[in-house]
Amino acid sequence: MPPTAVAKVNGTVIAESDIYLKIEDNIYFPPTAVHKEYLQQSQTRTHCPWKGDASYYDVVVNDVKIVDGAWYYARPKDKFSDYKDYIAFCTYAPLMLAMKRVPLRFHKNKPDLTIGTIPE
Repeated sequence: MPPTAVAKVNGTVIAESDIYLKIEDNIYFPPTAVHKEYLQQSQTRTHCPWKGDASYYDVVVNDVKIVDGAWYYARPKDKFSDYKDYIAFCTYAPLMLAMKRVPLRFHKNKPDLTIGTIPE
């Protein structure tokens, strides 16, 4: 059995599951594993040549707001279709540089957004 994946903001668990997909250094959680009360729909959209069009969420935990801190593919391309609506959380991604956004790890008062797996 794979280890459990967990996403936290300042210690608050926002997603946790032993079913997930790790791709391009991102962990994609099934929608049922994510505490959606911490997500607010964003207007941001991007395109991945092999996954499709991504939609974003702002992640909001208490007084911390991480703009476009999570994304998902509502209508993924065939190769990614099994992971429709799976949600990934961004701690750092080259995409943010291309979008001329400051990566989360360089924010002045960055929240502690951690994503990883818990060993068995």
